[in-house]
Amino acid sequence: MRIMRFGITILPEYRWSVAGPKWRRAEELGFDHAWTYDHLTWGGLQDSPWYGTTPTLTAAALATSTIKLGTFVTSPNFRHPLALTRELLALDDISNGRFLCGIGSGGGIDSTILGGDELTPRQKVDRLAEFVELLDKLLTTDKVDFVGEYFETRNGRTLPGCIQQPRIPFVMAANGPRSLRLAAQYGAGWVTTGGKADDYESWFGTVRDLSHRLDDVLEGRPFDRYLSLDSKRYALSSPAAFEDATARAAALGFTDVITHWPRAEGIYAGSEDVLEQIAAEVIPRLR
Repeated sequence: MRIMRFGITILPEYRWSVAGPKWRRAEELGFDHAWTYDHLTWGGLQDSPWYGTTPTLTAAALATSTIKLGTFVTSPNFRHPLALTRELLALDDISNGRFLCGIGSGGGIDSTILGGDELTPRQKVDRLAEFVELLDKLLTTDKVDFVGEYFETRNGRTLPGCIQQPRIPFVMAANGPRSLRLAAQYGAGWVTTGGKADDYESWFGTVRDLSHRLDDVLEGRPFDRYLSLDSKRYALSSPAAFEDATARAAALGFTDVITHWPRAEGIYAGSEDVLEQIAAEVIPRLR
């Protein structure tokens, strides 16, 4: 019998005096993993305060002891694999091997905020392929020389290596054929927010189609699958909504579901009382 795991995303918009208790509470409530966005600016909250991903996860690692922690998701938009490697090694060490690296091709405001032209979808996947190939090398090998179209390292030193062996797990965001193949090649798991859709039912149809595409790539190989539940309907709007979304995800073969910590207003607006009720009553039963 498959055991479902549960994750929650805490946006990096709060001062640590407010954020810290949320991360600690996520662990106390029994969530298996907790995530934060890795953006310079996120299109959904352009006018919101926003804090750095790595310091946030470092603080979260020190404030918790068992829950896994991850980026949701890191991209090549403003990351070089060698500089990122140093941050990932530190996070893996400080968390004592609890870190997960979510990785995607990149898009949104981050894709042009530092200047330059917007890449085409094909170019983004080309860059992603180079990014994960080099990041994989750097996290498993010292003294890395690499020359690509988008990234280069000259004698890239990467000691002391990862706590998790052979390296930190990658949870790959992928929807298209090439990125799904990259997920199968380099990932310990796959994460999706689904495809474009006009309503909730249609959105779950896109999730089903994407999951079937991954089936074709994996050819029966077991693989962790993470679904972000909140694209068309906020899963924590009620216990019934959360249970329905989780059951649908489980029926499609997902091993993990992720929702967002309730915000006071706007996107992901909800009640922490509902979160507490779901954690106490619904999640234990759905496991």
